[in-house]
Formats: sequence, structure tokens, C-alpha cells
Amino acid sequence: MTAHILVIDDDPVQRRLLTNMIERLGHVAHLADNGRSGLELMQRKGGIINVILLDLLMPGMNGHSFLEALAERGVDTPVIVQTGQGGIETVVQAMQAGAFDFLVKPVSPERLSIALGNALKMASRDGKVKTARRPRGGSVGFDDIVSASPAMIRVIDLARRAAQSNIPVVLEGESGVGKEMVARAIQAASDRATKPFVTVNCGAIPGNLVESILFGHEKGAFTGASEKHSGKFVDADGGTLFLDEIGDLPLEVQVKLLRAVQQGEIETVGARQPQKVNVRLISATNKDLINEVREGRFREDLYYRLNVFPITIPALRRRKEDIPVLVRAFVERFAAEQRLDQRLTVSNGAMALLTSYDWPGNIRQLENAIFRAVVLAEGHELTVRDFPQVATQIPGYIVADRTGLSWGDGGPEGRTAPDRPAAVTADAGALETAPTDQRDERIENAIASLSEGGEVRKLAEVEEELIRFALKFYRGQMSQVARKLGIGRSTLYRKLKDYGIDPDNPLREAA
Repeated sequence: MTAHILVIDDDPVQRRLLTNMIERLGHVAHLADNGRSGLELMQRKGGIINVILLDLLMPGMNGHSFLEALAERGVDTPVIVQTGQGGIETVVQAMQAGAFDFLVKPVSPERLSIALGNALKMASRDGKVKTARRPRGGSVGFDDIVSASPAMIRVIDLARRAAQSNIPVVLEGESGVGKEMVARAIQAASDRATKPFVTVNCGAIPGNLVESILFGHEKGAFTGASEKHSGKFVDADGGTLFLDEIGDLPLEVQVKLLRAVQQGEIETVGARQPQKVNVRLISATNKDLINEVREGRFREDLYYRLNVFPITIPALRRRKEDIPVLVRAFVERFAAEQRLDQRLTVSNGAMALLTSYDWPGNIRQLENAIFRAVVLAEGHELTVRDFPQVATQIPGYIVADRTGLSWGDGGPEGRTAPDRPAAVTADAGALETAPTDQRDERIENAIASLSEGGEVRKLAEVEEELIRFALKFYRGQMSQVARKLGIGRSTLYRKLKDYGIDPDNPLREAA
């Protein structure tokens, strides 16, 4: 059933993005621009709000004051806090004030989906709400993992083998490479497919709450434990527990985790007797665990218990052939979810830009960039102008935003040069120049690395385009062209003949 989510954020762009994410999950979003407006909206709606998504830093009544107001009124609606400040003190303060979960901006659609799902499940179990999150079309399977990379095909093959047993798996790789998606695919292909899949981000939980969240606690076990909490191991009983960023677990908690792995039982905080559980463990880390063992930050015995079947997922920059495939898949999915009136495509220049970038945040960052571009799209085609935050990260890349033309941050000395165009867009096929002494000329300053079909272009094609550009850029000065291209003049003349290039008019075929 559809749930009602209250978004309290003073940033209108954030409200718009969060609204789209929430509606894609099948829920209804209600909006407020500060804590006071949020309280008034809750009063008007008469208790239909199931989950609150709360920003902490706002004018007027901020997030902390809002949490205090909820406590004073006895409102127990789950609150998910989001903020740009990810310090442990902020996390502890928010949770002490009653927050159910904590998200750091910018939040990914997947992370938001998990947080909302967990909040709704908790609220439903405690009798706080009667609605639950509508499924997003079933579980994630291996067929849902989009890839054209041999390295990822190898990963999928290993994961399929791991799914055939209950062997502990460790997924290694940088943040955002898709470790959780692989874990969900393993679960879906195993004999536990119909059982719970519970995720825990070990790095996002305050150290003093890790043990309670994992293993649960009895009522009165410690100050503030006003009721019994089952814990993630019990929630996942019979299914799979996905421990993300396991390298961040405190050493004292690692001891209890080792017992759970070895003996299949857990010690609930405050309980007198251990409790048996049947859980398949899949762990993930962006750290070198063996190095953590050497440094004394991770138990060696636990490492060998968990690291029975390691699978390393390569970073997106190591498998760039996946980028065009992922871009098209994300554009198609988000365009359909946005119910756009016409098909949305990606220009060659934009695809070249996205492929050139190294994506330090990997697939998660790419997905967020595509999602934002689709939500804010004004035409039927995404161009370089829809990804200014990416273009400015590539040295020498030049982009025109919607307010005017300018060099990117990596441009020559950060400003225009006197002997070259004032600015050039990087969108292949739609390149523009700012006024110069050749005002009517259009000079392309980006050479697409991919064909219209998304394949890497032949070297000869790219070389021909580069020679034509150099001839135009240096106004036919052959010595300078040859020197800048790093070839001899005789080689340049031979290539002009081979490619049929007229040096006096390089944009036209030679007779």
C-alpha cells in the first residue's frame, strides 16, 4: 500500500528531487520548508503521515528543534534525518533526539528506498502505521545487473556460484560499485530467496549503538532502553544479513559477531541466555581487510571466518565500457518513472563527457547525475549542458552552461586565451564559439570517443578529426600544426593525402 512521507527541507531543489524519489517508490510526498510548517502540516493531515524525512539545518525551526517538539507532543512517527554534516556528534544527537535513521546528502535513490522501507517495516511491526512500502517490482536478480565488461561478467559468474550454497561471502570494492546489488542478486538466486534480506551499514551507526542494533537489547538493559529491540540478526532469521562496511565494526563487537558466525547464536544485550539464529552472512568492505588485520583493527579469526569466498568488484573507471550501457539504462528507467511525454536520448558529446570522467563515486554517483539530469531536463535530449558538475572536473574540458559560455576549471590558466576562441562548448555536433575575430566560425573542441551506437570509435576516425581541428585552430600553419601534433611535416602531408584533407579548407573534403 502507498505510504505518506513528509519531507521537511528549506531547499526547493532538494524537495523536488526527494519528491521524485519518493513518488518513484509508489508513495505520496507532502512538503514543508521548515520545522514549524512541518508540525502544522502534520496537525492538518490528522495523523496520516507514516514517515518524516527531515533536514537538520533550516531557518526558523531547525531539525533538532522539530525532533524536540515531536517528543513533547508524544508523536512516534519514524523520522529519517538527512544533513550535509556527517560527523559522529551529529548522528548521536539526532538519534538521541529520536531519529530512526540517518542519511548524508546527497542521498542515493537506493539508500533512501532502504531507509524508508526499514522505517515503514518498523512502524508497521510496532503498530504505528497500517501501510507498507509498495514493492519496486520484485527482488533484484543477476539479470538486472547491467554490464558489458568482462571483469563484471566474471564477478557475476562468481556470485552465481556463491548463491548455490550458504558459504560466507565478502564483497570487496570502492563505495558505490554495486556491492549491495550483487548481494541482493545472490540472495535472490539462493534457496533463501523468499526470506528476509536485511542490510546494516556498519559505518553509519554510532559506536555505542552497534551492538544493540545488530544483536538487540532487552527492556531496561541500559539507560534509554525503554522497550525491547529485536536486532538485525533476529530480523534476518532464515534469510540473509548484509553487513556493509564491515571493516568499520568496533573490535568489541567483532567478538560477538565471531560467535554468531561460529555457533549460530547471538547474545542480546541484557539477556541471560544466548539465542539461536539461522542467518546467511554477506559482508562488504571498501577497505583492505588483511591490512586492517595487520594493523590490529580487525580480528584475524573473524577475517578467516568471513573471507571464505571473496569477490572483488572493480571500480567504474576500470570498466568504462559499462558507462554507455549504464547511462542508457538509467535514462530509460528514470524517463519512464518521470512519465515523460517523449523519448529522452543522450547526445554524443554528453556520452563522451560521461565516459571521460573517472566517477570517484562509481555507479552511485553516475546514477545520481543521470537522475538529476532527467528530473531537470528541458528538452528531448541530454547534452553536456545537463552535466556541468561533471564537465568542470575534467582538465581542459570546456562547457557552456545555460547562462553563458566559459572555460571549465581545468581550462588554460582558468581563463580564455587571446589567440583562441573565447569559449567552446564540448557537445559534439552542437558546438558553439563565443565572439572572436572569426565570429561566424564554429570550431569543435571535443572529439567524441564513442560512436552513435555507443562503441569506441576507430583510431583513424579520431585522428582524422584531430588533424582537421588542428588545421583550423592554427589557421593552416603547417609547421605549428605538425609540432603541436607531435609529428613531422612529411608525416602530416602524408596523412592529409591519406585522409583527403584540403589544408586550405580542412572542414571540406579534398578534391
